Amino acid sequence: MRVVYLNPCGPIGGAEMSLLDVLASLRAAEPTWQFWLVLGEDGPLAGQAKAAGVNVIVAPFPHALARLGDSGGGPLRTLWSCLKAAAQTIRYARHLGRTLAELQPDIVHTNGFKMHVLGAWQHPKNAPVIWHVRDYVSTRPLMKWLLRLYSSRAAAAIGNSQSVANDIRKVCGPRLQTLCIYNAIDLNRYSPLGEKIDLDSLAGLKPAPEGTVRIGLLATLAHWKGHAVFLKALARLPKELPYRAYVIGGPIYQTENSQRTIWDLRELAAQLGIADRVGFTGYVAAADRAIRTLDILVHASTQPEPFGRVIAEGMACGRAVISSAAGGAAELIAEGEDALAHPPGDHQALAARIADLVRDPELRARLGRAGRITAERRFERSRLAAQLIPLYQRLAGHSAPQAQAHVAATL
Repeated sequence: MRVVYLNPCGPIGGAEMSLLDVLASLRAAEPTWQFWLVLGEDGPLAGQAKAAGVNVIVAPFPHALARLGDSGGGPLRTLWSCLKAAAQTIRYARHLGRTLAELQPDIVHTNGFKMHVLGAWQHPKNAPVIWHVRDYVSTRPLMKWLLRLYSSRAAAAIGNSQSVANDIRKVCGPRLQTLCIYNAIDLNRYSPLGEKIDLDSLAGLKPAPEGTVRIGLLATLAHWKGHAVFLKALARLPKELPYRAYVIGGPIYQTENSQRTIWDLRELAAQLGIADRVGFTGYVAAADRAIRTLDILVHASTQPEPFGRVIAEGMACGRAVISSAAGGAAELIAEGEDALAHPPGDHQALAARIADLVRDPELRARLGRAGRITAERRFERSRLAAQLIPLYQRLAGHSAPQAQAHVAATL
């Protein structure tokens, strides 16, 4: 079996980490299969995929295609961006089509909206294309229209939560085979025991005093990740609470108007009067080490989260997690048992949850232990191969009866 994966960007965000987990799981389960990854941008993802035994081709997006997206600007600006990108996109699609023809895949597995569309356009006729959708389609006017238009060219779609799978069905209709496969993580890497990282040094701060409770938000700088909500919640905490907070992450996307800047967030922290209690580390490659340094991990997305990978990572590391309770994120936790939750965008409720955990070390420890148990039960990485292999075999025409039964059970 030869499987070709298509991914638009080279830096590593949550979608790319989840793709690496898919590749690692399948490489371990099927060492004789051939796996190729075609990237629309060079970056750390290429090196990590190669290290995992995956063949990598970097076919850089033209500038106009890389910048094209649904993030901000309104329909007229989006239309103008589409017109500017049209010629370059057509040339790129033809190049991608030639690359896929040379690779002769049995399956084309796309990761990212632009690659969903390009894969539907250019996949070889005898190689079914699978869309692995890790975000809500219905919230993106351009991609909603394109995926609905080309859904007949996809053999199946995978949502990374039931919430996303339901959204795909709403947009593309019942004819597109759609199933839910939750993301997974490396439980050996994301574990309570292991190396930590000096967040204070990364943020340019003096070491925190003994007894300081460390609170962190780890996310890309996308607008909807809730950085402002996090900072406003911190500003409401009683001054006497012994905490230090960290904003961990940086920009990874080229799409216009999709991200905040660290400078904006620093300015907001200063306006809120908490600049001396918040550190900004920028991008941290060793996310597991960063999480282990924290006592409390906050997820503060203001929109429904498709999955919320950082929630699973925090639980696996045995840290007390506070999650925004909407979308796929709400499917990952049992409120009050293995994590706490707050309404999306509600900085007052988030502040109350943070204060509870800062004051109660026993509650932090109990949630951390329960979170690890949940992670071991639900997010173990070998599960990905067990779910994907029967799907690949069936769509490629190599299925066995037991494989068909397994896939049917996941629908």
